[in-house]
Amino acid sequence: MAGKILPVLKLATKLTIAGGALYVAYDSGLLGGSEQGSEVLGKAKTAIPPAVDEWVKYFGFELPAFPEIGFAPGEAWNSGVQSSISALSSGPTAVGDYTNQGLQYLKDLTK
Repeated sequence: MAGKILPVLKLATKLTIAGGALYVAYDSGLLGGSEQGSEVLGKAKTAIPPAVDEWVKYFGFELPAFPEIGFAPGEAWNSGVQSSISALSSGPTAVGDYTNQGLQYLKDLTK
């Protein structure tokens, strides 16, 4: 009996955790527009360090210092999306050019 209930219980636990994470993300505004996401990111940047300090004091161990990154993921995300869309939009033209070059090469070989 326990062998049949255990997989169902494991699945229910996983679905509950995933649903809870999705609810928290939606409720906090992470799934909204870019302005709302930026606002939530700013709130998280101000709330996380005090929470980490509190946990360090509670558990009594020291965490290594966070490295300073001179890189904004938000800016890189936009450039990555732009380059991906640019590659997708120029794809059909590039395929046509390569096809014409291949046909020209074959014509030159048969001469």
